[in-house]
Amino acid sequence: MRILAWDSLSEQERRAALERPVQQSRSDTDALVREVIANVRADGDAALRAYTRRFDGIELDALAVGAREFAQAHRALSAEQVGAIERAIENVERFHRAQRLEPLALETSPGVRCERILRPIGTVGLYVPAGSAPLPSAVVMLAVPARIAGCPRRILCTPPDRSGAASPAVLVAAALCGVESVFKVGGAQAIAALAYGTETIPKADKIFGPGNAWVTAAKQAAAADPQGAACDMPAGPSEVMVIADESAEAQFVAADLLAQAEHDVNAQAILVTDSPALARAVSAAVAAQASGLSRRAILEKSLAASRCILVRDLQVAAEVANEYAAEHLILQLRAPRGMLEKIVSAGSVFLGAWSPEPMGDYCSGTNHVLPTYGYARAYSGLSVLDYLKRITVQELTPAGLLGLGPTAVTLARMEGLDAHAAAVTRRLDALRAGLPGEAEAS
Repeated sequence: MRILAWDSLSEQERRAALERPVQQSRSDTDALVREVIANVRADGDAALRAYTRRFDGIELDALAVGAREFAQAHRALSAEQVGAIERAIENVERFHRAQRLEPLALETSPGVRCERILRPIGTVGLYVPAGSAPLPSAVVMLAVPARIAGCPRRILCTPPDRSGAASPAVLVAAALCGVESVFKVGGAQAIAALAYGTETIPKADKIFGPGNAWVTAAKQAAAADPQGAACDMPAGPSEVMVIADESAEAQFVAADLLAQAEHDVNAQAILVTDSPALARAVSAAVAAQASGLSRRAILEKSLAASRCILVRDLQVAAEVANEYAAEHLILQLRAPRGMLEKIVSAGSVFLGAWSPEPMGDYCSGTNHVLPTYGYARAYSGLSVLDYLKRITVQELTPAGLLGLGPTAVTLARMEGLDAHAAAVTRRLDALRAGLPGEAEAS
């Protein structure tokens, strides 16, 4: 890992030190995504099968996962594996149930009642990538809050493997989370199918889930189209920042950096520390640990974009963290909660030496679908709220309108919107004509 002294860097060099890896040319990605979306909209299931042949190299008999394949998936997993999924679901459900909002109602002025009511999104599309490994944890993170929110229709798409089957672990997780509609479609074509619907796959109102650059571009394209579907959040490659002081265990820090760097070649891992000795120890530990890991080829590329930033004190470390706005922020410090008070931009934070990032990925209870690529400055991680529509309601009595209506009339006229003003004054005039006593009082 490169070691950079923050105080010796110019403003331009500091920006470069916190730059994410450059993603694939957006113009190339967008062109392919437009093609995929257009073809799926035009040809439906036929286009999905054609893209499965083209990108996955297989011919599917059916897009939907049937009861037999679900049963085979259960038999393929050991009791220990099923138990691990069940334990993760239990913790994620416990944390996410606590996020539910209650309806809200109050009088803002006499006779003026305002409310907020909650309605689940009708149909949600859950996308679970496969890539180099199946992700049953992604099923849990997407499906559990959808179930808690009460979304009546939950549809899951995931790429098939080389045999044409969906991952058994993904299917078992889906079944345990109450998702019965699973389709073997991946990539941008899956997003297109969820956004617009096909003969087999229902159209979703909103699409959730991580994915590569093509999946992200397809989600954003669908969200920009009124006939498409909303999406959960923008995202880029996975990333972690570790802030550590001299009390940190170098082997732990190195393991945390490698855990994120192994995702893909564009993943990024950054250490920020005020200890030169720790920086050197972590750099050596990263090299030593990486040599024995199965994803060494990926790590060799992702670690090239990783670095260690030396700062003069932990206050500067907090400033660097807020500027970077990491997807995952690990605080391996003597007093991590003291640093937590200074953090304003991060997807998810892990406190202390005994809180490794994979616990949040899998089973602590928080959600691992998080804003990346700096989006944590404005976006939050996935929650039950993302599956709920929060609708406001207002109801005025005649007295309430008499008391507050003139305020609306004045504001409408200030903005030059006389029709707005008239919608209120016509009612005020009618009330005053029928209730002269109240008119005089007003």
